[in-house]
Amino acid sequence: MQIQLQQVLPTFIEEEKIAQSKIWNNNVVFNTGEKIQIVAASGSGKTSLIHFLYGLRKDYNGSILYDNNSISHFDAEKFATYRQQNISIVFQDLRLFAEQTVLQNLEIKRQLNPYHTESKIAAMAKRLGIENKLHKLCKTCSYGEQQRIAIIRSLQQPFNFLLLDEPFSHLDENNRKKAMELMEEETAIRKAAIILADLKAIEYFKADRILHL
Repeated sequence: MQIQLQQVLPTFIEEEKIAQSKIWNNNVVFNTGEKIQIVAASGSGKTSLIHFLYGLRKDYNGSILYDNNSISHFDAEKFATYRQQNISIVFQDLRLFAEQTVLQNLEIKRQLNPYHTESKIAAMAKRLGIENKLHKLCKTCSYGEQQRIAIIRSLQQPFNFLLLDEPFSHLDENNRKKAMELMEEETAIRKAAIILADLKAIEYFKADRILHL
């Protein structure tokens, strides 16, 4: 799978934030298998870009294409199919179900389009240090624990692209590295791409390309 941006420009962004951008108002191609780091200062449209790529927002000019198909023509059903099979995401605001248990949050994703077995969830939770939280309500977990939940949840489906919007903001260095290693292993198995957007470059993410937004 390939994602193309053709002269994409948010309708709300100021001109002075465009001139130095390697993404806005440019032609950019992302391919499966790549590791992309997007470095973006506050207010430059980092979260908007991730939402554009995922098809959640359309307040931009230009075109975004999945495999040469403009997503502007996609209906809800076609978007749902692409996301279910090709694109997973870790939102900056996580979007977990607070009144459900951690395990229920993880199982929801896995059951929609299974990739891993049930036992794999427990193994990932243990690896990221939240195995004792699986049967707790999500709302009782710290934000750092919830970030790890969201990361594990994103790995329960097939995908060609994994979109990450500041996935480590509340994690210490050790847990950041563990989470990054897990995601890199999972994307390598799938021969998938990682697009990681953050306020600064993450040293332990060995990106093939670093693009400044």
